[in-house]
Amino acid sequence: SDEEHHFESKADAGASKTYPQQAGTIRKNGYIVIKNRPCKVVEVSTSKTGKHGHAKCHFVGIDIFNGKKLEDIVPSSHNCDVPHVTRTDYQLIDISEDGFVSLLTENGNTKDDLRLPTDENLLTQIKDGFAEGKDLVVTVMSSMGEEQICALKDIGPK
Repeated sequence: SDEEHHFESKADAGASKTYPQQAGTIRKNGYIVIKNRPCKVVEVSTSKTGKHGHAKCHFVGIDIFNGKKLEDIVPSSHNCDVPHVTRTDYQLIDISEDGFVSLLTENGNTKDDLRLPTDENLLTQIKDGFAEGKDLVVTVMSSMGEEQICALKDIGPK
């Protein structure tokens, strides 16, 4: 077999998108995966151990990307998935007409695959600041293969 095989690999470096953490140790303001969505925990309540000896944790989380409220109930001794959430700052270079932003990465490359945030308030701040020619730095939150602009800093005039 002298034919060359080409594999389209979409694999990442094997770093997992989540890590396990015992349900009973997850606290408010932490992160948790509910229904395969990364969420910030806004409420945790624990029920007493029942007839079968498991205390249950009731989690209420807000999806970090779309703001939807999700709930989950897990025995406190079981493991829950906790998403790896990273925040990276990029300098804003340009906003395209179709709603994508062009960002400058630390190594001098551009990152052009992110859309403007859907949050009206943040969207207006970014557009206005950009129109005024300010030097803007956006914070991009990424988790579980999704990324979204979640904050904005003005680092002064150009």
